[in-house]
Parts: sequence; C-alpha cells; structure tokens
Amino acid sequence: MPQVNIILNGKPVVAEAGQTILEAAEANGIAIPTLCHNAELKPFGSCWICVVRVKGARSLVPACSSKVAEGMEITTDEADIHATRKMCLELLMSDHLGDCLAPCRVTCPAGCNIPEFISSIALGDDRAAIEVIKRNIMLPASLGRICPRPCEEECRRNRMEGAVAICWLKRFAADQDLASARPYVPERAPATGKKVAVVGAGPAGLAAAYYLLLQGHAVTVFEAHPKPGGMLRYGIPEFRLPRNVLDAEVDYVVSLGAEMRYGTKLGRDVTLEGLRAAGYDAIFMGIGAQLASSMRIEGEDTPGVLSGVEFLGDVSAGRPQKVGDRVVVVGGGNTAVDAARTSLRLGASGVSILYRRTRKEMPANEVEIEEALKEGVRIEFLAAPIRAEPAPAGKVKLTCIRMELGEPDASGRRSPVPIKGSEHQIVCDTVIAAIGQAVDTSALQATGIETDRGRSIKVNPRTLETNVPGVFAGGDCVTGADIAVRAIGAGRLAATSISQYLRGEEVTGEPELFRMTMGALDKVPGELFEERPRRERARMPEREVEVRRSTFDEVEVGFSDPQARDEATRCLTCGCAKAEDCKVRTLATQYGCDPERFAGERRHIDIDDSHPYLVYEANKCIMCGTCVRACEELLHTSALGFVGRGFTARIRPPFAKKLAQTLHRDGWQKLAEMCPTGALSQRKKAKAAV
Repeated sequence: MPQVNIILNGKPVVAEAGQTILEAAEANGIAIPTLCHNAELKPFGSCWICVVRVKGARSLVPACSSKVAEGMEITTDEADIHATRKMCLELLMSDHLGDCLAPCRVTCPAGCNIPEFISSIALGDDRAAIEVIKRNIMLPASLGRICPRPCEEECRRNRMEGAVAICWLKRFAADQDLASARPYVPERAPATGKKVAVVGAGPAGLAAAYYLLLQGHAVTVFEAHPKPGGMLRYGIPEFRLPRNVLDAEVDYVVSLGAEMRYGTKLGRDVTLEGLRAAGYDAIFMGIGAQLASSMRIEGEDTPGVLSGVEFLGDVSAGRPQKVGDRVVVVGGGNTAVDAARTSLRLGASGVSILYRRTRKEMPANEVEIEEALKEGVRIEFLAAPIRAEPAPAGKVKLTCIRMELGEPDASGRRSPVPIKGSEHQIVCDTVIAAIGQAVDTSALQATGIETDRGRSIKVNPRTLETNVPGVFAGGDCVTGADIAVRAIGAGRLAATSISQYLRGEEVTGEPELFRMTMGALDKVPGELFEERPRRERARMPEREVEVRRSTFDEVEVGFSDPQARDEATRCLTCGCAKAEDCKVRTLATQYGCDPERFAGERRHIDIDDSHPYLVYEANKCIMCGTCVRACEELLHTSALGFVGRGFTARIRPPFAKKLAQTLHRDGWQKLAEMCPTGALSQRKKAKAAV
C-alpha cells in the first residue's frame, strides 16, 4: 500500500494512503472516541465526538471521515478538543430520555442489580438470580428477611399500586439456592499470597472476608462472640431471622477458605501491632456498634431495668430473661420493636412501647411496627421516662412525662418537648431500654486510628481507608448503628480498596460512572405507566398471630413458587439493558459530562417491543445512524430509516410500522451489538414469534 508521512501528536509516523485519521491513530495506539463510527460501515460523521485538530484547517475535523495526507499535522487531544467533545456529548444527552440504572438499584446501599435478578426469577432461572444477587449481597437469605428495603421506596411501581416486593423476591431466590442440591458458591481467583485480618464477624466483616476471598487473598476473621453474625445473630430475634439460615450463609464464607477465630476480642486477645507482626498485609475493622446507649434518667440501674441490646443478645445465646407479666420498652427503633415482640414470646401478657415522638417519626421498619401491633404490643406515643425506682414485689415503678413536638432537630425530626405537670407512673415487671447503640472504640485508643470524638472511626468515604496505612474500616464502626445492607456494601467496597492496596495500585475504591436518570419518582413522565395493567403486590404468607405469639418460629414463611414468579413480572424493568457497555455512558464518565447543560424539551418515552428478539427504545436513540446504515449496507433491508426533519427527526420503521413487521431476516444480533446506546437491545428471552 502507498504510504504517507504525517505528524501525530508531535511524533512523525507513517500511515497508509487512504486511511482516515481515526484509522491511522488506532494503528499507532492512539484511541479517538466515537459513537457513530463502525469499521464495518461507511463513515457517517454524525456525532462529532471524534474531532481532532489538523494544522491549517479552519476548524476541528471529524477523524472518522477525514483522510490522511502527506505532511498532515494532527493533534488528537488538547483542552479545546476535549471541550468540544464534551459539548457534543452533552448536546446528544439533552435529547436522551432514559435511566442508566434503575432507581431501586441506585438506592440499594449495596448496589444490587435488582431488575436483573427479578427478571431471572420471572423467567424461572433462580440460579441466574442468585448469581446476580451475590455479586453485591453475600447474605441474601438473611437480608431478604430483615432489610428495611430502601430500594422499594424508590420503586417506580409506587406510582401505580405499590412497590415490587424486591426484598421478599431476594429471599425467595436465596432460599431456593439454599435448598438446592448444589448451592451457588462463586469460584475463587488464584491465590495471591496476601493475608488479610478482618476484625469482626458482623455483616461488614463477613462481606469483606467473602469478597477478599473471591479475589484470592487469605483471610482470618477475629470475632469477640462465640458465633458469627454480629447484630444479625445477637440483635435480631429468631422469629425474624432463623439461625439455621444465618449459619448456612456464613458457612459459604468458611467454605471459600476463611479461618474463623471466635472469642477473640480486639484489645484483649489481639492488637493491631500483633496482627501486623503476625504477617497480615492489610487489616479491616468491622467491630460494629453493640454498646447500649443510656436513657440518662435517675434510677437507670434499678433491678428489672434491662438493656435492649443485651436482652436480645441473651435470648439469642439461650439465656432468656424472666420478664414477668408486664413489660415496658423504651425506644422507637427496630431493637425496641424486637424486644417487645420477644417479651410476648417469653410469656408477657402486657407489652408496651414508650416513644417520645409520634408514629410518623418512629425509625423502626413500618412492617415490623405493624407486626408488633398485630401481635398485641401497645405503643404509647409522645411519652418518655424520667425516673425508675424499685416497687413492691420486685417490680419497677417508672415515672414518665407527656411530650409535644417542637422544632426539628439535627436529625430532621421535630424535637420532643416535655409538658409540665404531665408526670405519671407505670408499674411493671421489666423495663427494657432500647434507645440506641454506640461503638466501643476503647480498643482503638492505642492504635493510632483516628476517630470522630471517640464515637466512630474516620475513613476516606471513597475507599474506607483509615489514617493508618493498610488499615481499612466499614460498617457500624464508621457510620454508627445502621442497617445491615449498608454494612455489606461497605464490606465489599473495602475488599475492592484492600485488593488495590495489596497489588500496589493507587487506592481509588469502586469507579463512579456517569448516570443518566429520568428523574425522581414524582418527576418521571406519566407515559411510562400508560397501558401498564395494575396488579396488586403479593402478600407474604405468615403464621397465625395466636400461634406465633408463643413460639420463636419464623413469622414470615416465604413466597410459593407461583407467587414469586407472578410478583417478579410486576417489575417495570427500569434501567438500561446495556448500561454496563454503553459507549455514551463510558464517554460521559471520561469527559465529566453534565446532562442538564443544554436542558430543554426531550423525547417522549417510545418503546417498540413487538420484535421477538429486539427491543427498540427510541427515547434513548442518539441519531448516530448506525442501525440505519447496518440495515442498508449489511442486512440489505429498509427495516429502519430516518423519519422527519430537524429536531423532530427520528429513526423508525417505515410507514409507522412496528419493528416486528419490517425486520424479518437474520441480523438482529448485529443491530443490537452495533447500537452504541441502549436504544436497541436484545431481549433476555425471546418473545413468541409475531
């Protein structure tokens, strides 16, 4: 081939005559971004993402359609080239309507790909579902029972008749897996020769261990309690989370090669210096928040006044307290509700919860509050204790005061204000204080690990690194008492950061990718819900109230197979099927794009799902023309073409037909592969022929 001499980014190189600048750059190892170019098609030059500077040209030129010439001087990336590419991307996105990720997935603290696993359940592929779930959540059967479900609050189905039962479906897939002949355990990467110490076998520590093991590192877990699980075991009653379920899931961590050392407490049995001396290359701190907060009232040490955390821990360990006939629980969180429901099962006939605010402010999971009320627990709102003292016959006299709500405090909730003269007494057998938990940071004082006024460990939020090199932390010891799914997300993030540290790489944590969204739940275009049939959310089967009050057997018994399949089909499958390999998203991340820079009128939702193998979402189309050219040049069909002019121009099948009517021949895979966005995507399962 004839050759020409060019200068590429200041370096003399030889290119083949007839090559485009894009081809010449690629041949010399220089990547130029593009959305409309495809090597199998003729150059089109529609997206202008590939612009470069050619010396002597009046403006930037598209590299995909400009040919090299003798002596040409080309610059592929400078500040103004970067700015132009970014502007072109932002212009494309100004007319793009869609979600990169489903709102439920974004809201999940562990980032679980919820639509994908629900779709697998709907198709009857439970194995695929559990594989998706365990990428992010390694205790799915446990979390499927106790998670407060922040994902469901953002489910788009809330705009119709109610959220998809995401959490219960996660439990279904996990239970199916546990009951199978060959439960799913991911394959470990080859051994790296690196050792990591994990302090704490709660959700954060178990997750860190699990994901570190999968990456090939050796892991030893040090746990102060005689058994693993942290607050999952010692803070949640068995009627919500059966111990055999938790044990089975922890066994997977052990089966991957984790060494578990129980009864080993930081500061007493092991120290940070000792772990380093023992040859551990990195350390993860997941010590949790298991210290009970004080009620700060007179007489709190009165016999019969118990800590909620210790009370639940004793019951879990087989050391149940005698609570008597009448029990008063102080607090409004899940620990308070669990303590009240546990007291009923220990024989109490009258159980009350005192909460100083109203039900609207009560932090406990709404479902758990409803279950407690069903079982006969009374909740007295706007009341708080001010003194405890012994009463005759071994009882406790609790002096309380009525409250009213004032201005919002730092938590955003209205502050409770005592009402003068409203004092009153309650005589009961047991008082259980469940008003909060704290982290025991006393063992950290000699380690050099920086804390926030002794209450929690300070970390880099992107990487979970502490100020001590090689030491990472996550879960409740960083956030304070929080939900388990957030701790599991922290454990996985820490495993990513620790692996980077062990490989000698820059520790950056997990990548933050660009994310397009159609907006908050109340801002999503109503047309998304048009023609969607309304279907009520499945109800979780439960044991009868009168039966369950006297037993610690699990209350919720799980979905049947038909229930789960039917509920899974309620999912609107939000998010983009090609989010992981969308070229627009990749470039928007690289160039730091602002999708609202050129905000204005956008396309309407326009989905053609008539084809048995393809879904066409015209609202995600960027008009690159790749599919039109592929139909013409490769498939020799006019299945898709440009319709209209100017801003209203669209790519559609001709004569207002559906794609199923125009694309009959083979080649649909090619269209899905070539589309640089999620506008054309392959169905997860073929639709019946039309």
